[in-house]
Amino acid sequence: MTSAVEPGPRIGIIGTGAIGGFYGLMLARAGFDVHFLLRSEYAAVSERGLQLNSAVHGALNLHPVQAYANAADMPPCDWLLVGTKTTGNVELAPTIAQVAAPGAKVVLLQNGLGIEDDLREHLPESLHLLGGLCYICVHRSGPGIVEHQAMGRVSLGYHSGSATHDAARRQAIVEEGAGLFREAGIDSQAMPDLDQARWHKLVWNVPYNGLSVLLGANTSTLMADESSRELIQGLMAEVVQGARACGHEIAPGYAEQMFNMTERLTDYWPSMYHDHQHQRPLELAAIYARPLAAARAAGCELPRMQALYQALSFIDRRNG
Repeated sequence: MTSAVEPGPRIGIIGTGAIGGFYGLMLARAGFDVHFLLRSEYAAVSERGLQLNSAVHGALNLHPVQAYANAADMPPCDWLLVGTKTTGNVELAPTIAQVAAPGAKVVLLQNGLGIEDDLREHLPESLHLLGGLCYICVHRSGPGIVEHQAMGRVSLGYHSGSATHDAARRQAIVEEGAGLFREAGIDSQAMPDLDQARWHKLVWNVPYNGLSVLLGANTSTLMADESSRELIQGLMAEVVQGARACGHEIAPGYAEQMFNMTERLTDYWPSMYHDHQHQRPLELAAIYARPLAAARAAGCELPRMQALYQALSFIDRRNG
């Protein structure tokens, strides 16, 4: 007599843009039951599927796609990967609650600081909320078409939920999530301190995202000029300073490592530049305002970052 095979987790992708499209496609190709919530691109993805043009994995296509234009039509999902912009997180809460299975794990694959805090109070207490940091160069080139230039690692950390006071259960949940990505061929690891990990990611996001908009330049152009290189390094140093003021140690060589890594990238346009070009709101609160406020509360002023934030705020208002 053979025992029944335990069904795998059902995974929902909330926001099938560059991030959601890439990771959702990779998980689906690995055999996971993945369901995609789309808005404007629903018709295109339903008709032609999802296309990934990757310098790492080659040209991949997922068709047919389990795609939905309305959350009400989606089945309950055990894992929800949120790839939308942080500017709409609070409004997204009812959608997340609607498609989440009991005790579901919600992973915010987003940049910035404090984004889980904003969403937590609007979600049912039974849902586990995790943060996910994506170290990847990826963008959309058309409806349902994702361009992947480099990297792809996902680092996961537990934020809150019914396992908040149970360290072993928290660890098990985060390891389960990392295991899903690893089965899809994606490097993934658990993070013991989510806030510290988010400060680490800001070391790259603060200079390159903002300067791409302010100066209209991609990473290659920014790294080719002496003045912009000096500005990048100054901004990186301030982020490290802010993190340390808030009690998060960043290794002395980390900023230099990020700087040198970016020097090897080929003509990469950060996500904030694409948002600006498409007249979408910039993620200024999560990437600039909250870290600046946290550092200031700890007695630490970050003048370069403050000036960049003010300039971007002006640009964002004029672009809106």
